[in-house]
Amino acid sequence: MTIDLSHYPLLSTIDSPEQLREYSQDQLQQISDELRSYLLNSVSKSSGHFASGLGAIELTVALHYVYNTPVDNLIWDVGHQAYPHKILTGRRDQLHSIRQKDGLHPFPWREESKYDVLSVGHSSTSISAALGLAVAAEKENKDRKTVAVIGDGAMTAGMAFEALNHGGDIKKDMLIVLNDNEMSISENVGALNNHLAKLLSGSLYTGLRESSKRILGSIPPIKELASKAEEHLKGMVVPSTFFEELGFNYIGPIDGHDVNGLVDTMRNMRSLKGPQILHVITTKGKGYEQAEQDPIKYHAVPKFDPSEQQLPKSPPSLPTYSKIFGDWLCETAENDEKLMAITPAMREGSGMVEFSQRYKDQYFDVAIAEQHAVTFAAGLAIGGNNAIVAIYSSFLQRAYDQMIHDVCIQNLPVLFAIDRAGIVGADGPTHQGSFDLSFMRCIPNLIIMTPANEAECRLMLTTGHKHNGPAAVRYPRGNGIGVELPNVDQTIEIGKGLKVRDGKDIAILNFGTMLTEANTAAEQLNATVVDMRFVKPLDIELINELAKSHKCFVTVEDNAIAGGAGSAINEYLASQKLSIETLNIGLPDTFIKHGTQQEIHQELGLDAAGIEAKISEFIAK
Repeated sequence: MTIDLSHYPLLSTIDSPEQLREYSQDQLQQISDELRSYLLNSVSKSSGHFASGLGAIELTVALHYVYNTPVDNLIWDVGHQAYPHKILTGRRDQLHSIRQKDGLHPFPWREESKYDVLSVGHSSTSISAALGLAVAAEKENKDRKTVAVIGDGAMTAGMAFEALNHGGDIKKDMLIVLNDNEMSISENVGALNNHLAKLLSGSLYTGLRESSKRILGSIPPIKELASKAEEHLKGMVVPSTFFEELGFNYIGPIDGHDVNGLVDTMRNMRSLKGPQILHVITTKGKGYEQAEQDPIKYHAVPKFDPSEQQLPKSPPSLPTYSKIFGDWLCETAENDEKLMAITPAMREGSGMVEFSQRYKDQYFDVAIAEQHAVTFAAGLAIGGNNAIVAIYSSFLQRAYDQMIHDVCIQNLPVLFAIDRAGIVGADGPTHQGSFDLSFMRCIPNLIIMTPANEAECRLMLTTGHKHNGPAAVRYPRGNGIGVELPNVDQTIEIGKGLKVRDGKDIAILNFGTMLTEANTAAEQLNATVVDMRFVKPLDIELINELAKSHKCFVTVEDNAIAGGAGSAINEYLASQKLSIETLNIGLPDTFIKHGTQQEIHQELGLDAAGIEAKISEFIAK
């Protein structure tokens, strides 16, 4: 895909921030306008994250203009908003390939560019990393500056507050830019407030502030009075002294779409010592009305026509596993007033919109706080409620201790509905659900279920919900296969698998939604196929029966081979001294890059042809 660069006379000349810094400040608005237009033109043709980047255009330009990147460290939190950063750092002409196999990474990625200081994808890591870099920069003593850009949503995570608390304590030179696109404080944004921000960040104010503290600080009554006076003065012109209490010098809020105001303020702040907070107000989707009106819908977009008022409708398809879960949740809540459903800021992604509207008193969005979500569920369970934690596989990693310590040790009835398990596709290594079976399998008291289709998913959710102990159901991103759904109150027997095809010599033990591919491969090999359903407890009776009548076991799973469901089979066979050849098929011991689910499964040999080839090669040996 090519874009006519003649429409971007300034942007077309910028292949690095060094070239951006050669322009005069009065040209930055035109560069920002061209950058916004280019982003709209490119993403509408290729798909990708959209609204966040539109909202960070002027901020990105100002940061690269004032700070000497890549000498200065610039860290983006999560990275949904980093498309403009990629455009300005030499990747403009590759932007059309973003999130596609062998194309640009969807988030900042160290292997991709020297301007990407921290590889990211999950929320709320920027301040911690920036603080470490600030300490390293001080030891290096080369006047290297450190900046972290974090959104107001990411600031809801406990990790961000832990980093703020530490940063305010050790007082290293660093700037945190709080990119705020949700708080309604527009009355504080404008010419007067921008002027005050420049004043508060300038050398005159900071000099007077510090010298007065030194002079008066030794006299206790006057020290207290001076402190209160300063808080009173600043309280009239800024929203809060919260960050000051943590040890940060707070500036703002200022208009995040006034590129010259941003540059002026950042120039002043660049020379300030100690930890600094710059609070900027932005609008997600800025400059494209439809994205401004519905930033959630336009957060990540397919290919679309910018002149149209709506995104293109997807062709009719089978319901996603997220919708299967959301529908099950609503139906179950009709008969269970003690059902309590929790999500760490993933209401839309986890299919919980309808539930949140119909059962407001039973729905809890705890923000980006996965650890809290799990222990909160433990408290609900102790209080006699039926707690359900809806969480992505890769996000559950952040709450592993809570899962063990607060739920499973106490054997509490908490159901983990684990979405985005296995290969998720375009979001890449940070979001692949590669490890959940491996890290859960070793936890005592936990029932682990892997549905082969949407009907089993529904059965297992009910089974886990009714089980008087911890249970997990893990299901993939994407659509079901169109099977008929059972009633909401139906369950299955815990620890029992299901033989779905009789064959000879080879038994394929399948865990999860690879069953269709495994079955297709089995037809070519005349192999037996078993839908194991449970990773823990294993169906020992079925395994023993298969071991008597087959020469070879093949395990198939959409999880890391290391420590996964196949490993559970290996361990059992070894413990019983059952000498049967075993092949484990699953995800390799690497971090898996981005691409569509189909592309990655094919590349890794997890489609029907790949499974058949792996088995044939194994048998031939």
